[in-house]
Amino acid sequence: MRRREFITLLGGAAAWPLAARAQQPAMPVIGYLYSGAPETSAPWTAAFRQGLSELGFHEGRNVAIEFRWANNETGRLPELAADLVHRRVAVVVAPGTAASVLAAKAATTTIPIVFRTGGDPVELGFVTSLNRPGGNVTGVGAMSLETGSKRLGLLRELLPSATRFAALINPDDPNVGHLTKDLQAAAATIRRDVEMFGASNSREIDVAFANLARKRPDALLVSSQGLFSNRRVQIVTHATRQGLPGMYFVREFVEAGGLMSYGSSTSEQFRLTGVYTGRVLKGEKPADLPVLRASKFEFIINLQTAKVFGLDIPTSLLARADEVIE
Repeated sequence: MRRREFITLLGGAAAWPLAARAQQPAMPVIGYLYSGAPETSAPWTAAFRQGLSELGFHEGRNVAIEFRWANNETGRLPELAADLVHRRVAVVVAPGTAASVLAAKAATTTIPIVFRTGGDPVELGFVTSLNRPGGNVTGVGAMSLETGSKRLGLLRELLPSATRFAALINPDDPNVGHLTKDLQAAAATIRRDVEMFGASNSREIDVAFANLARKRPDALLVSSQGLFSNRRVQIVTHATRQGLPGMYFVREFVEAGGLMSYGSSTSEQFRLTGVYTGRVLKGEKPADLPVLRASKFEFIINLQTAKVFGLDIPTSLLARADEVIE
């Protein structure tokens, strides 16, 4: 072999790995659009990653995640959603409030969107049907709206002599009409009054609790809305200072010192959101993926908080609790 031919052959061989690398598909990118802040949602983000891993996707190895946090400023969501679309992500995940999903839907009709919501996905306009979503959107329904009457009933069982209940609601949430109607119907069933206290941001939560201190209701029910999940420490702190027994919708409130919670597992919802995101990345179409409905519900009681409030938890409630924090 002549020297020139040998050098040419060597050069070609050296180029083969470069050519092969150039032909490899780029790592898919997930756009993660969340209305809250990273520090208050770390356990749920971990659950989302777990769901992804079950489908073989591991951040930094074969998938990337672009996070966009609104930090409870919902007005920023359209801008953040548009940024992810401009980034040409493979899928947009909107696991927070209904406003996150609506912002994503307004930003794209072609990029797949996977949501997690506590509201009715059909009523909110996310999908046309639970079984056949159609379009580019599917996700996980937490069924939070359907548990309002159950939570009010548990609160009444704890405090049978209570006559005046209060509910903290976010009037800017798209689910507010359904939530309010459900709570009023539940209150009528048990022949009790429920007064609504509105708050749509952190400052208004402080104001709402100042009003609660003046009205002095017997107990508080916090409605299942994303803003309140993101502000759970603030809410529990206020309730504890006022000695106000509270019923919440996710266990994280009770872990933060709240009295009781009943609702579907938020971590499980985020895990399922990760699983669906993985299925979309593998090529399945959102239109063909039925909306998943939460099936795992949990009732949590914090005995430490009950002692602080001077409450004796009935044996009937303790026996039905999935977990008792002592």
